[in-house]
Amino acid sequence: MRYIFAAWATPLVLFWGWYFLSINDINFGTPWFSRALNLAIFNLYGEVLGVDPATIPWMIAKACVIDTLILLAIWAFRRRKVIAVKLRSLRARYFPAESAPSV
Repeated sequence: MRYIFAAWATPLVLFWGWYFLSINDINFGTPWFSRALNLAIFNLYGEVLGVDPATIPWMIAKACVIDTLILLAIWAFRRRKVIAVKLRSLRARYFPAESAPSV
């Protein structure tokens, strides 16, 4: 499962790292992180997809959230027994069973 998490996280870190560095024009002297390249790429994607280029980062963010939820659901399904035991122990700790009233 850790390889799946790594395969999921690597493109997200690379894309969002590039996006936030380039949108803020922190380019370290290279054209790869320049705002001009960022705008050119998103204008190109906007023309290809037929959408406003300003909406593309939000579409990518929504896709990342959905992918994350799917991956977490798979992870929770695989660990459902461990999670159930943990939830039972937390429930017993914070909501103890009420005892019969004493006479």
